[in-house]
Amino acid sequence: MLKVAELRDLTAEELRQKKRDLEEESFNLNMRKSLKALDNPLRLRTLHREMARINTILHEDELGIRKLAEASTSILPQSKTAKKAKGEEE
Repeated sequence: MLKVAELRDLTAEELRQKKRDLEEESFNLNMRKSLKALDNPLRLRTLHREMARINTILHEDELGIRKLAEASTSILPQSKTAKKAKGEEE
């Protein structure tokens, strides 16, 4: 489970990527649920709550309530495409 403080240290793009990953996992679990019983049915609840947390943080940033971390201060390692884009900007 992700803590809100850890999520606030991420950039908006990293949060969107994490949300896409959670949505994909949720979709896969729902598909398995329709076919048979899940090993851990509570995982769906935690996924939905984590997605809601991310949505809240992104919405707060849009409204200007709280600002997210800038791209250069992110705690996650940059992907190859992000490094290329950063190199092209400089």
